[in-house]
Amino acid sequence: MRGSRVALRYAKSLFDLAIEQNQLDAVYADMELVEKTCTQSHDLVVLFNNPIVNTDTKVAITNTIFKANVTPLTTAFLNIIITKHREHYIPAIAAEFVEMYKNHQGVEVAYLTTAVAVDEATRSKVLDIVAKQTGKKVELIEKVDAAVIGGFILRYGDNQVDTSIAGKIHDLKKEFEKNLYVKEY
Repeated sequence: MRGSRVALRYAKSLFDLAIEQNQLDAVYADMELVEKTCTQSHDLVVLFNNPIVNTDTKVAITNTIFKANVTPLTTAFLNIIITKHREHYIPAIAAEFVEMYKNHQGVEVAYLTTAVAVDEATRSKVLDIVAKQTGKKVELIEKVDAAVIGGFILRYGDNQVDTSIAGKIHDLKKEFEKNLYVKEY
Protein backbone atom coordinates (compact mmCIF):
# COMPACT_ATOMS: atom_id res chain seq x y z
CA MET A 1 0.00 0.00 0.00
CA ARG A 2 3.00 2.26 -0.04
CA GLY A 3 2.25 5.26 -2.18
CA SER A 4 -1.53 5.13 -1.72
CA ARG A 5 -3.38 8.41 -1.61
CA VAL A 6 -4.77 7.76 1.85
CA ALA A 7 -1.33 7.07 3.31
CA LEU A 8 0.09 10.13 1.56
CA ARG A 9 -2.66 12.38 2.94
CA TYR A 10 -2.27 11.14 6.50
CA ALA A 11 1.52 11.45 6.28
CA LYS A 12 1.18 15.00 4.93
CA SER A 13 -1.18 15.91 7.78
CA LEU A 14 1.23 14.56 10.38
CA PHE A 15 4.14 16.28 8.64
CA ASP A 16 2.36 19.65 8.70
CA LEU A 17 1.34 19.19 12.32
CA ALA A 18 4.90 18.25 13.32
CA ILE A 19 6.24 21.40 11.62
CA GLU A 20 3.56 23.52 13.30
CA GLN A 21 4.49 22.15 16.74
CA ASN A 22 8.27 22.28 16.08
CA GLN A 23 8.60 18.52 16.51
CA LEU A 24 9.56 17.51 12.99
CA ASP A 25 12.86 15.79 13.85
CA ALA A 26 11.33 13.93 16.80
CA VAL A 27 8.33 12.75 14.78
CA TYR A 28 10.68 11.70 11.97
CA ALA A 29 12.56 9.49 14.42
CA ASP A 30 9.22 8.11 15.62
CA MET A 31 8.04 7.32 12.10
CA GLU A 32 11.36 5.62 11.32
CA LEU A 33 10.80 3.46 14.40
CA VAL A 34 7.22 2.66 13.36
CA GLU A 35 8.31 1.80 9.81
CA LYS A 36 11.18 -0.38 11.04
CA THR A 37 8.95 -2.15 13.57
CA CYS A 38 6.28 -2.86 10.95
CA THR A 39 8.93 -4.14 8.53
CA GLN A 40 10.43 -6.45 11.14
CA SER A 41 7.20 -7.62 12.79
CA HIS A 42 4.87 -9.43 10.45
CA ASP A 43 2.59 -10.14 13.43
CA LEU A 44 2.03 -6.42 14.02
CA VAL A 45 1.04 -5.87 10.39
CA VAL A 46 -1.31 -8.86 10.59
CA LEU A 47 -2.83 -7.34 13.73
CA PHE A 48 -3.43 -4.04 11.91
CA ASN A 49 -5.10 -5.89 9.03
CA ASN A 50 -7.26 -8.14 11.24
CA PRO A 51 -10.89 -6.94 11.33
CA ILE A 52 -11.79 -9.35 14.16
CA VAL A 53 -9.55 -7.66 16.74
CA ASN A 54 -11.45 -4.71 18.20
CA THR A 55 -10.19 -1.14 18.14
CA ASP A 56 -9.53 -0.89 21.89
CA THR A 57 -7.27 -3.93 21.79
CA LYS A 58 -5.35 -2.54 18.81
CA VAL A 59 -4.90 0.81 20.60
CA ALA A 60 -3.72 -0.94 23.77
CA ILE A 61 -1.21 -3.10 21.87
CA THR A 62 0.08 -0.16 19.84
CA ASN A 63 0.48 1.95 22.99
CA THR A 64 2.31 -0.90 24.71
CA ILE A 65 4.74 -1.16 21.81
CA PHE A 66 5.32 2.50 20.99
CA LYS A 67 4.18 4.85 23.79
CA ALA A 68 7.41 4.73 25.81
CA ASN A 69 9.58 5.30 22.71
CA VAL A 70 7.71 7.98 20.77
CA THR A 71 6.44 11.50 21.32
CA PRO A 72 2.91 12.15 22.62
CA LEU A 73 2.08 13.63 19.20
CA THR A 74 2.94 10.37 17.47
CA THR A 75 1.06 8.32 20.06
CA ALA A 76 -2.04 10.46 19.63
CA PHE A 77 -1.73 10.25 15.84
CA LEU A 78 -1.47 6.44 15.89
CA ASN A 79 -4.47 6.23 18.24
CA ILE A 80 -6.54 8.42 15.92
CA ILE A 81 -5.59 6.34 12.88
CA ILE A 82 -6.65 3.16 14.70
CA THR A 83 -9.87 4.72 16.01
CA LYS A 84 -10.78 5.76 12.44
CA HIS A 85 -10.23 2.12 11.33
CA ARG A 86 -7.31 3.08 9.08
CA GLU A 87 -4.66 1.11 10.99
CA HIS A 88 -3.79 -1.04 7.97
CA TYR A 89 -2.30 2.13 6.46
CA ILE A 90 0.14 2.72 9.35
CA PRO A 91 3.19 1.08 7.66
CA ALA A 92 2.55 3.05 4.46
CA ILE A 93 1.95 6.29 6.37
CA ALA A 94 5.25 5.86 8.20
CA ALA A 95 7.10 5.17 4.94
CA GLU A 96 5.52 8.20 3.24
CA PHE A 97 6.39 10.42 6.21
CA VAL A 98 10.03 9.31 6.14
CA GLU A 99 10.18 10.00 2.41
CA MET A 100 8.60 13.47 2.88
CA TYR A 101 11.10 14.30 5.60
CA LYS A 102 14.03 13.32 3.42
CA ASN A 103 12.70 15.40 0.53
CA HIS A 104 12.21 18.31 2.92
CA GLN A 105 15.81 17.98 4.08
CA GLY A 106 17.13 17.79 0.49
CA VAL A 107 18.22 14.16 0.69
CA GLU A 108 17.97 11.85 -2.32
CA VAL A 109 17.68 8.16 -1.53
CA ALA A 110 19.56 5.89 -3.93
CA TYR A 111 19.22 2.11 -3.97
CA LEU A 112 22.20 0.05 -5.09
CA THR A 113 21.73 -3.67 -5.72
CA THR A 114 24.81 -5.79 -6.36
CA ALA A 115 25.73 -9.47 -6.37
CA VAL A 116 28.43 -8.94 -3.71
CA ALA A 117 29.02 -6.22 -1.13
CA VAL A 118 30.74 -3.13 -2.54
CA ASP A 119 33.92 -1.61 -1.17
CA GLU A 120 34.25 1.93 0.14
CA ALA A 121 35.80 3.31 -3.06
CA THR A 122 32.86 2.08 -5.18
CA ARG A 123 30.35 3.34 -2.63
CA SER A 124 32.01 6.76 -2.68
CA LYS A 125 32.01 6.87 -6.47
CA VAL A 126 28.30 6.00 -6.63
CA LEU A 127 27.47 8.66 -4.04
CA ASP A 128 29.42 11.27 -6.05
CA ILE A 129 27.69 10.36 -9.31
CA VAL A 130 24.19 10.54 -7.82
CA ALA A 131 25.01 13.77 -5.98
CA LYS A 132 26.17 15.39 -9.24
CA GLN A 133 23.06 14.18 -11.08
CA THR A 134 20.57 15.34 -8.44
CA GLY A 135 22.33 18.24 -6.74
CA LYS A 136 21.25 16.83 -3.36
CA LYS A 137 22.78 15.01 -0.44
CA VAL A 138 22.57 11.28 -1.07
CA GLU A 139 21.63 8.44 1.23
CA LEU A 140 22.70 5.11 -0.24
CA ILE A 141 20.76 1.96 0.61
CA GLU A 142 22.68 -1.13 -0.43
CA LYS A 143 21.25 -4.56 -1.11
CA VAL A 144 23.17 -7.71 -1.93
CA ASP A 145 21.24 -10.03 -4.24
CA ALA A 146 22.99 -13.00 -5.83
CA ALA A 147 20.32 -13.09 -8.56
CA VAL A 148 21.97 -10.00 -10.08
CA ILE A 149 24.89 -12.34 -10.98
CA GLY A 150 27.26 -9.43 -11.67
CA GLY A 151 27.21 -5.69 -12.29
CA PHE A 152 24.75 -3.48 -10.42
CA ILE A 153 21.31 -1.89 -10.44
CA LEU A 154 21.16 1.73 -9.26
CA ARG A 155 17.81 3.43 -8.65
CA TYR A 156 17.30 7.03 -7.56
CA GLY A 157 14.37 9.32 -8.15
CA ASP A 158 12.83 8.33 -11.49
CA ASN A 159 16.12 6.94 -12.82
CA GLN A 160 17.39 3.39 -13.02
CA VAL A 161 20.74 2.20 -14.31
CA ASP A 162 20.84 -1.58 -14.85
CA THR A 163 24.24 -2.98 -15.79
CA SER A 164 23.57 -6.34 -14.19
CA ILE A 165 24.33 -9.61 -15.93
CA ALA A 166 20.80 -10.79 -15.09
CA GLY A 167 19.41 -7.70 -16.83
CA LYS A 168 21.55 -8.35 -19.90
CA ILE A 169 20.41 -12.00 -20.01
CA HIS A 170 16.80 -10.86 -19.76
CA ASP A 171 17.30 -8.41 -22.64
CA LEU A 172 18.98 -11.11 -24.69
CA LYS A 173 16.06 -13.50 -24.12
CA LYS A 174 13.66 -10.83 -25.33
CA GLU A 175 15.75 -10.37 -28.48
CA PHE A 176 15.73 -14.12 -29.20
CA GLU A 177 11.94 -14.21 -28.76
CA LYS A 178 11.61 -11.82 -31.70
CA ASN A 179 13.35 -14.34 -34.00
CA LEU A 180 13.63 -12.06 -37.02
CA TYR A 181 15.04 -14.80 -39.22
CA VAL A 182 12.06 -17.14 -39.31
CA LYS A 183 9.55 -16.37 -42.02
CA GLU A 184 6.01 -16.89 -40.94
CA TYR A 185 3.54 -17.58 -43.73
